[in-house]
Amino acid sequence: MLTFMFVSLFAMVDPPTTPYMYSESRRLDGVQREWVPIEQIAPVMARAAVAAEDADFCEHWGLDLSAIRAAMKSGGQRGGSTISQQVVKNVYLWHGRSYLRKAMEAVLTPVMEAVWSKQRILEVYLNVAEFDEGVFGVEAASRHYFGISAAELSPMQAGLLAALLPSPKTRSASQPSSYMRQRAQDIVNGAATIERDGRSACFETRAG
Repeated sequence: MLTFMFVSLFAMVDPPTTPYMYSESRRLDGVQREWVPIEQIAPVMARAAVAAEDADFCEHWGLDLSAIRAAMKSGGQRGGSTISQQVVKNVYLWHGRSYLRKAMEAVLTPVMEAVWSKQRILEVYLNVAEFDEGVFGVEAASRHYFGISAAELSPMQAGLLAALLPSPKTRSASQPSSYMRQRAQDIVNGAATIERDGRSACFETRAG
């Protein structure tokens, strides 16, 4: 019951910070961050994040068992975390590798999936993800890299931001390497694919 209440809180209330964001704010003497609702984020950005990090986001219940098995077979060289798991880690837990954190993440993720909508999970993800040192959330990232709001992002700009997510401190969206440009284009293509085949339906906001 306590776990349910704990997870339910941020289904309705925007997290004021996260453990990692707080620690980075103390280390850097402040961070860039501005919360925006998903309706004020370009739809292509939401699709790009899903295409880059968790293409089957709408198909699973928080834990993608096939991705976990693939990660185990690769000896941990590839990630198995879904967007939902990343939200649980960022909002409720701490960074770093430990069996305790992974166990707590495995318990909390299905609970969050039962309480939060998919759209809410993605909204929180896009607002707490790190896009550069001290830059959190897609609104701050859009202004930091491109001087525009998250609502104004083009498909390629969205692809470049999504390409940062695995390693935001070592990549740049404003001065992308050739690898970053190719990765961004692949993400743009993937975002278009999941829109066409319906894998974005669970989080898309449609008029009417």
